[in-house]
Amino acid sequence: MNIGLIGLGKMGFPLLQNMRDNGMSVAAHDINAEMRQSVEAYGATFYETIQELIASLGTEKKVVWLMLPAGAPTETVFQQVLPLLNTGDILIEGGNTHYEDSKRRYQEAAATGISFFDVGTSGGTSGARNGACMMVGGDAERFKEIAHIFEAINIEKGYLYAGESGSGHYLKMVHNGIEYGMMQA
Repeated sequence: MNIGLIGLGKMGFPLLQNMRDNGMSVAAHDINAEMRQSVEAYGATFYETIQELIASLGTEKKVVWLMLPAGAPTETVFQQVLPLLNTGDILIEGGNTHYEDSKRRYQEAAATGISFFDVGTSGGTSGARNGACMMVGGDAERFKEIAHIFEAINIEKGYLYAGESGSGHYLKMVHNGIEYGMMQA
């Protein structure tokens, strides 16, 4: 399965390495074109534009994963990617997005026949690189089509289908509250 990965920053590039180590074909894009050499050295393909990346994924079902900072960067790229996808494609968002934004994005994507999954990602850069823990919200039936991705890139039993849209990011928010509270104590 080809995966389009957009966002190669602190979490995105280690995730790309993890995916490649697990035999996945990855097409990547980042606004920092200097990432090209690192991406290609790891056996993935770098594209200068989002349009080129999406086109490279072919005409069959596409899987596009956004790994961007929450807020404006994610919203901007979501709005750029959505019209480039087709009915039946899958869009995954793995940043620390507010769950209400994820629920809205799910609705926007669903209106065009695209399945949207919100993924809370725990484990930091080391987890992204070597096996994270991920909490996934979205359509249960469509999740079955991509569950093997999560099985491959997470630690053993390290992912959870958490429920309807917004669940993945909501659970990550609760996780962060508990974790940071424990660290402060």
